[in-house]
Amino acid sequence: MTRSDTALLDRPSLAAELLALAAGLEKSAIRAAVLAHLKQRLREGRASAEAQLIADGRGSVCASSLSALQDEIIGAIYEVASRHIYPAENPTSAERMALVAVGGYGRGMLAPGSDIDLLFVLPYKQTPWGESIVEFVLYMLWDLGLKVGHATRNVDECIRLSRGDMTIRTAILEARFLWGDQKLFDELTQRFDAEVVKGTGPEFIAAKLAERDERHRRQGASRYLVEPNVKEGKGGLRDLHTLFWIAKYFYRVRSGDALVEAGLFSRSELALFRKSEDFLWSVRCHLHFLTGRPEERLSFDVQREMAVRLGYTSHPGMKDVERFMKHYFLVAKDVGDLTMIFCAGLEEENAKPAPLLNRFFNFGSRRRHRKITGTSDFIVEHDRINMAAPDIFERDPVNLIRIFHLADKQNLAFHPDAMKEVTRSLKLIDAKLRDDPEANRLFVELLASRNQPETVLRRMNEAGVLGRFVPEFGKVVAMMQFNMYHHYTVDEHLIRSVGVLAEIDAGARSEEHPLANTVMPTIQDRTALYVAMFLHDVAKGRPEDHSIAGARVARKLGPRFGLTPAQTETVAWLIEAHLVMSMTAQSRDLGDRKTIQDFAAVVQSLERLRMLLVLTIADIKAVGPGVWNGWKGQLLRTLYYETEPLLTGGHSQVSRDERVAAAKAELADALKDWPKEELATYLDRHYPAYWLRVDLPRKIAHAGLIRDADRSGKTLATAVSAHAFEAITEITVLAPDHPRLLSMIAGACTAAGGNIVDAQIFTTTDGFALDTIFIAREFETDAEETDRARRVGALIEQALSGAVALPDVIAKKAKPRAKIKAFTVETQILLDNSWSNQFTAIEASGLDRPGLLYDLTRSISDLNLNIASAHVVTFGERAVDVFYVTDLTGRKVMNANREASIRRRLRQAFEGTTPTDKTPARKAG
Repeated sequence: MTRSDTALLDRPSLAAELLALAAGLEKSAIRAAVLAHLKQRLREGRASAEAQLIADGRGSVCASSLSALQDEIIGAIYEVASRHIYPAENPTSAERMALVAVGGYGRGMLAPGSDIDLLFVLPYKQTPWGESIVEFVLYMLWDLGLKVGHATRNVDECIRLSRGDMTIRTAILEARFLWGDQKLFDELTQRFDAEVVKGTGPEFIAAKLAERDERHRRQGASRYLVEPNVKEGKGGLRDLHTLFWIAKYFYRVRSGDALVEAGLFSRSELALFRKSEDFLWSVRCHLHFLTGRPEERLSFDVQREMAVRLGYTSHPGMKDVERFMKHYFLVAKDVGDLTMIFCAGLEEENAKPAPLLNRFFNFGSRRRHRKITGTSDFIVEHDRINMAAPDIFERDPVNLIRIFHLADKQNLAFHPDAMKEVTRSLKLIDAKLRDDPEANRLFVELLASRNQPETVLRRMNEAGVLGRFVPEFGKVVAMMQFNMYHHYTVDEHLIRSVGVLAEIDAGARSEEHPLANTVMPTIQDRTALYVAMFLHDVAKGRPEDHSIAGARVARKLGPRFGLTPAQTETVAWLIEAHLVMSMTAQSRDLGDRKTIQDFAAVVQSLERLRMLLVLTIADIKAVGPGVWNGWKGQLLRTLYYETEPLLTGGHSQVSRDERVAAAKAELADALKDWPKEELATYLDRHYPAYWLRVDLPRKIAHAGLIRDADRSGKTLATAVSAHAFEAITEITVLAPDHPRLLSMIAGACTAAGGNIVDAQIFTTTDGFALDTIFIAREFETDAEETDRARRVGALIEQALSGAVALPDVIAKKAKPRAKIKAFTVETQILLDNSWSNQFTAIEASGLDRPGLLYDLTRSISDLNLNIASAHVVTFGERAVDVFYVTDLTGRKVMNANREASIRRRLRQAFEGTTPTDKTPARKAG
């Protein structure tokens, strides 16, 4: 494909148009006329490029067309400047100039929003004529609305600066002549090759690879982040550009075919290079056109429309946007494969000393190797495992698994030659190898290794081996879930979860999950736990529940992996139940005995409880940074400790009255310095539910709050307490009870920016409400967090006293975040009377937004329901709020018509269509 094939402007026609425009005009009028004409032609050219991209999807063609369009526009401006505005009648040798495209523009590829990088090359120092030309060109480009990066230098300056600055060196490496003095450009490129490039290949390669590593670190080390950067991210366009820069610098290649001639790629790998590049350019150009700006990140709010533009459709179990993003991540993986193959070829061709490359390739010496005990098929070169002979995989396909097993066992990195051959041998992974007992034994040993298997599993996945050896895993490779909760693709999440499990197994990070680290050594079957961890989300993307489908996959794979029937059933149970503990802990009332009994009935044994705890924690931590916190840990520990006695026979059925009496006696002992009469009065102020559900430290704090309020004559008081380990802050509110109290507290929290994660709600025998809400922690230090919580508490007091009008304050805060607008979440309202012996549980789930909890609790109050406890969970854009309620007589909701009205009203709350609250807040006292 030549640039003429992609031209959006015809050069002779444009020249003729401009010549006709300039005829008979004064110099001062020429500029305005030319600018208006070029604006129109630029707009038309870009519209044509977008239409062609939508029609054929050829991203490389679009980028090349836009670059060619820009060439003609710049050339036209230069011609107008040099011939009509500032003509040099008798130019001196200094009045010459070469207009040169550099950087990405020099490569002849431009995205719609890309910068235009220009280099004005002079023979000597700048002249008044040269200054006028440069100024005219730049101001015209800026007036066209283009972002221009530019430099004006003579040849000597270009050479001197490129020696000391790798960015400038890379820009000139891709220099392309546009207009002006060709000889001047030729002088630059010849001197650049002779004085800068020659003999500095290793230095350049080392710098570019270090730059790549740092770029990956900034963007996020995984190529499977669900909002990837198309240009700078791992597996993106910049990675392909880096390969070509190195090839161009080191091998002086000028085309893709030359990469094959240099032995760096095979023909099929070159085809993959071009296919990957074309797809990434297509995504990048669509992204710029869609957003109208140089946006490089595929954020959630554009992914769905991008999928539609690119022609993806939904299939059962996978949305159109998820199919698009899976394609993207598979291409990113291909880019990783090409990088590895390229580096292997680079190392193969360079055995001579190159000290700067030793940190990347160990070029510094001839090959030295040692044997690995127990195998003649592999050797170790510079602490990297390599093939002893090129045919080891063909001769024994089990070696495709063994190489990873040995690398883990011997703590070895992988030689690029070996990984290149692994990638080229994937066709050997067939049904026979999958059923091979030795191959499966090696794989399961690797999976349950005590040597941190995450790294080796990831290399196994990136090489394509994992998905072919375990086809069920292959189906989730590069699969993303279109939501704000999951940070990684499904395969990356599974590998990371195995890594977290291995950390717990090794006793690491005990401060984050002490109970998991304590119970892990007591688990009798590590292998079953690791297999379950590896497979727990393997059935994602199917129309049915992935937990149930995953259990079925486990029953199929267990015997193949060499597991016993009992182990296979354990793995299947763990997968089917892998969400139960998390959901129970976060969305059920752990103070309700029925919750614990129901959970224990599901788990059935202490071994399962231990395994499920560890698996749950590893699963949550592997979702992404910041998802795991101390509050979730505290909830899981509470559920574990409450359930454990029921599974060990240690629980004695003590009557409710006896448990209440014991709780009162415990508090009385802690408050023995109180006068007896005052203490007796206080103990009568709480109903049994309070004594059974609140722990002793909080009972003591509540007693102090209520006593201080009584002594000062206050009927409204708040207290705050920051809990760093649990990552939550506690705000307790004492106020006269009324139906909308929790709603007003929730509204005040929304207005103050507090994110409620749980609530305990109690009423005293003398008509006061004692509500404790738990908000997510924001600050590192307790002092800052306590100050923030006091501000939230003060706003709660103002709201309850009628000093502020909550609906007005909340309305300003209730605009949904831009990202959330990209999602649709089905609203579901579930009423269940089996979760509790005393309360009706309402589970309300749907699209989260600021002010949602306020609207839900206000609606529940309007429905004449009392809220006994509230449990708030968010999974990215999806909110799951659970309320334990009774009617005003203290009974469950049992009437079908009543249930229907509750569902209808709460759906309206999610839609934001509940009636506006015009009732002023009831004043305290």
